[in-house]
Amino acid sequence: MTVTYDKYYQTQNLFGEPSPELIAFFAEFPMNGKVLDLGCGQGRDAIALARLGYPVTGIDNSKVGIDQMNEIGHSENLDLVGHVRDIYAFDRFSEFDFVLLDSMFHFTKKDKEKEIGLIKKIVSDMRKGSLLLVCIQDTGDKVQTLNKAIDIERKHKRLSDKEFKYIFEDSESGHKSETDYRMIVIEK
Repeated sequence: MTVTYDKYYQTQNLFGEPSPELIAFFAEFPMNGKVLDLGCGQGRDAIALARLGYPVTGIDNSKVGIDQMNEIGHSENLDLVGHVRDIYAFDRFSEFDFVLLDSMFHFTKKDKEKEIGLIKKIVSDMRKGSLLLVCIQDTGDKVQTLNKAIDIERKHKRLSDKEFKYIFEDSESGHKSETDYRMIVIEK
């Protein structure tokens, strides 16, 4: 099966650097535990978190992206491993202290039910005391939809609900864009 992102990931580091807000959260967090990066792509966040000393597992359906991430992890001797898998079939959330979903949810009409189902599954299966971190575009009703999905069973404690601008710059083409984002962190 050809995966769309396999084609895009022919460009190394396609989406640029991780958001400084996300990295600052992990750098300042008092606990260093196991991170699951769902939909990790080429490892933009996973590599940075492993460089901070976190053991990171990345899951993505793009073999090209996972191979690129694993190559960097291996060459830098990082505690980082990526697996080519369907994130919607993954079910080992209780093994991790942090579950990260960065730019994973768009809540379009065709994907909304599936994405909400994944959020509910993650929150339900996470162990008590673990954290869910979601970075999402702050457009339309995406944040409201996310918060409803997170709190479907009960209201969860927010450790962070931070607005920020994600800035992407492509030095080759000169393209630059700014997008409003939110980082929501809950503790189960």
